[in-house]
Amino acid sequence: MKAMILAAGLGQRMRPLTDNLPKPMLSVGGKPLLQYHLEALAKLGVSEVIINLAYLGDKIRDFVGNGAKFGLDVKDSEEPEPLETAGALLHALPLLGTEPFILINGDVWTDYPLGELAAYSLRNDEDAHLVLVPNPEFHLAGDFSPNPEGRLENNPDLPKFTFSGISLIHPRLINTYPQQRNKFPLGEVLRFGIAQNRISAQVYRGGWSDVGTPERLLELDSKIQKNNN
Repeated sequence: MKAMILAAGLGQRMRPLTDNLPKPMLSVGGKPLLQYHLEALAKLGVSEVIINLAYLGDKIRDFVGNGAKFGLDVKDSEEPEPLETAGALLHALPLLGTEPFILINGDVWTDYPLGELAAYSLRNDEDAHLVLVPNPEFHLAGDFSPNPEGRLENNPDLPKFTFSGISLIHPRLINTYPQQRNKFPLGEVLRFGIAQNRISAQVYRGGWSDVGTPERLLELDSKIQKNNN
């Protein structure tokens, strides 16, 4: 199985911390956010990892190299400019192949066991399986609503949860999307798939943070340091 880590964003909400460092390279608990994902994927036995690079991509390339020091085969997907999340996937499809792959936002932290996602088998009528989390205080409205069978619905009577930035994606989700563009967001594609009843999800109630502000970065760092002591 392959995986892709999204790491090309500008990290504007994290300035000035991201003036000279891409957001996935910000450190919590003594190591970069990106390293947690690489170590988890290596432990899982993922064969190949694709990382998209744009803003300060050289910093990530210098740190990761070809992935050998993490026990991985890492390939870069170079972007002339950040292509947004779905644009990044479309650009990287030649590297991703034709089988389902794990997708992770490089700027989140979690202790979610990726083995659960790797063990999930997408059915023929499923294009993606998302990991959702309870809505944090800064995003109480949530993103998506799973029904009792685990399929996502546009149903106001169902509770909404927040997308964790972790998912299992079949390439056909992007390949068959009728409004492909150079730059477009994954959320748009997922909502199209939800309307066709082709997206499923699970809810994870363990540790997760999107590290969206310097304050949340400090809070997460303090929590990890405390747990490590």
